[in-house]
Amino acid sequence: MSKDAASSKLLVIWHSRTSASEQMARAAAEAGAADIARARDVTSQHILDAGAYLFVGPENLAALSGEMKEMFDRTYYPVLGRIEGRPYATIIAAGSDGENAQRQLDRIATGWRLKRVAEPMIVNFDAQTPEEILAEKQVSDRILQDCAQLGAGIVEGLRLGIF
Repeated sequence: MSKDAASSKLLVIWHSRTSASEQMARAAAEAGAADIARARDVTSQHILDAGAYLFVGPENLAALSGEMKEMFDRTYYPVLGRIEGRPYATIIAAGSDGENAQRQLDRIATGWRLKRVAEPMIVNFDAQTPEEILAEKQVSDRILQDCAQLGAGIVEGLRLGIF
C-alpha cells in the first residue's frame, strides 16, 4: 500500500469476551468506513498499512485483555520506528474501572510514538459479580453513537489532513 493510501485509512482493532467491545468497534468502523480486525488476526502489515488506529477492548483483571496484549506483543517490534506520529484513540469496556487497561495501552502507544487524537473512552458496565462480568452485554444506543462519532471523526481528520 502506498504511503498516501495508508495515511487515509483507519484500522479498528478489537477484542471482546462479552460482545461489548465488538459492538463498539463495529459502530466506530461502520461510521468511518474503516477497516476492522479482531486482535488475533492483526499482523504487522495491517499496522503498517493503516494511517490511524482505534484500539477497542476490555479490561480484564485490571489489565488489557490477553488477546489484545498478545497482538501488541506480536506486532510491536516489527513496526517500531515505522509508524511514529500516526493518530490513535481508544475505547475500553470495563466492569468498574478501566484505567489500568487504558494506562497500559497508552504506554504501548507511547513506545510506538503514536499521537492520541481523542480523549480515552472508558465505558463502565458496572459488572461486579461473576455472572454480570461474564454475561453478554448490550451496549446502549447512546454509547454506540459516541463510538460511531469517534470513528467518523478520525477518518475525517485523516481525510482533511488534520492529523
